[in-house]
Amino acid sequence: MTQPEALQILLQAVARGDLSPDLALEKLKHFDYEPIANFAKIDRHRQLRTGFPEAIWGPGKTPEQIATIMQAIVKNSPQAIATRIEADVYEQLKAKLNGLTYYSVAKICVLGEIKPTINYQGNISILTAGTADLAVAEEAAVTAELCGFRIERLWDVGVAGIHRLFSNRQVIDRADVLIVVAGMEGALPSVVAGIADCPVIAVPTSVGYGTNFGGVAPLLTMLNSCATGIGVVNIDNGFGAAILAGQILRVANKLQQKSDRE
Repeated sequence: MTQPEALQILLQAVARGDLSPDLALEKLKHFDYEPIANFAKIDRHRQLRTGFPEAIWGPGKTPEQIATIMQAIVKNSPQAIATRIEADVYEQLKAKLNGLTYYSVAKICVLGEIKPTINYQGNISILTAGTADLAVAEEAAVTAELCGFRIERLWDVGVAGIHRLFSNRQVIDRADVLIVVAGMEGALPSVVAGIADCPVIAVPTSVGYGTNFGGVAPLLTMLNSCATGIGVVNIDNGFGAAILAGQILRVANKLQQKSDRE
């Protein structure tokens, strides 16, 4: 059975009264995707299921493939997001796509509307240990902003000069979720979690000398932290950190709305 046929059967069942609209919505969350040529399948209902749209992982795809997927996404969505897009790839994409926006530090491309609106209550504060961690931190910041969250940035406040962190304590105090990005030995999330009253998402980066092991050393430090309330994502995974922070706030918003209705 094709997807259009399945959708028609579902709608007919609702029209006959055999299926409630709420149950139909639950079913719709799980079956819709669109094949693109012979190399991709767009998950049309990811935002319906999870609250966040599908993003395109740039590495390993040709500029032609990325452009084709982005064009297909914006046919039914206000924007398409592609991550880890290097500057030379962006130049090739720009020649193929009108209305493309590029965030050079974050290495994120967006095709379509960019409306800096806040859709959720709560603040996500993003901290970096050093300037070298900015690419990963900006990937998190731009992703969260595109998803409708309020962001506050605080860069270069690592433990090598811990007074820089403590003199900006108000950024931590204002946060409802913290994303802390660090390379080298990765100690900053433990320090932050020891003074914060909200969840801390730790992001290890591949920045560091030889025994950093491409981010493994800070990853292990964060996983072994004695501070509580820390969740750790994969090495250099700013995008994943942003989505996790967003899910925390989105669920908090849902619970508040439920409480208000009751």
